[in-house]
Amino acid sequence: MTGSLYIVATPIGNRDDITARAVQVLRKVTVIAAEDTRHSRPLLLHHGIDTALMTVHDHNERDAVDGVIARLKAGDDVALISDAGTPLVSDPGFRLVRAVRAEGLRVVPVPGPCAAIAALSVAGLPSDRFVFEGFLAAKASARRTRLQALATETRTIIFYESGHRIVEALADMRDVFGPSRAAVLARELTKIYETVIDEPLQSLATRVAGDPDQQKGECVVLVAGAGDDADARLVEGKRVFALLREELPASRAAKLAAAITGAPRKELYEVGD
Repeated sequence: MTGSLYIVATPIGNRDDITARAVQVLRKVTVIAAEDTRHSRPLLLHHGIDTALMTVHDHNERDAVDGVIARLKAGDDVALISDAGTPLVSDPGFRLVRAVRAEGLRVVPVPGPCAAIAALSVAGLPSDRFVFEGFLAAKASARRTRLQALATETRTIIFYESGHRIVEALADMRDVFGPSRAAVLARELTKIYETVIDEPLQSLATRVAGDPDQQKGECVVLVAGAGDDADARLVEGKRVFALLREELPASRAAKLAAAITGAPRKELYEVGD
């Protein structure tokens, strides 16, 4: 008999946000593969779990795969947990799960907390269709390029961001998506200093820039999708105009951008005037 790999969601803050099934699985497996054993051990002790630990993180995941597969083939059950929330959602584990499945071994989900879904549930933004983008690039140019690619996305967009980059990220979102686009900052969810702020990007970016307390901890940013077709065309037109403007006069760039995207030429020309 071979063992199973359990993908176990753990709390994103409040230690009691763990399912009874997750506790049961973590107690019965042979070993728990944790992203950071120092971080996970207090949670496990809180729930009376004394299962052996091993580390699987971004830097050793490739090397750890063979060891986990060997354990599974020997009949051991293994649980994978991340520092918080559901493993593989902006956390390590993808390579491990893919390799285990490629060996024909069983992978079992044990669902539970996920910061993206928790934030979406309280944001008050459309939740029937959404896209998860995870962390944006640390470098401003790469971050803006990705945001430009999302400018006409009509679904609610969910980002993760660190406290030390939240001011810059919100400023870029304001500049790319427009100051009036609805947005929500969900910070430190389920923790003591949890805050959920919903404001247009202009006022949200200004508020966070002026409040050091909102620049700490773990952040989820949700941005409403592009509005009607006219709004979407204008956003895309501005993006194309900005690219063309690097090589062409404003009037010529506006004419071409309008022809390509269907955006109003006059409004594009005013942007570059």
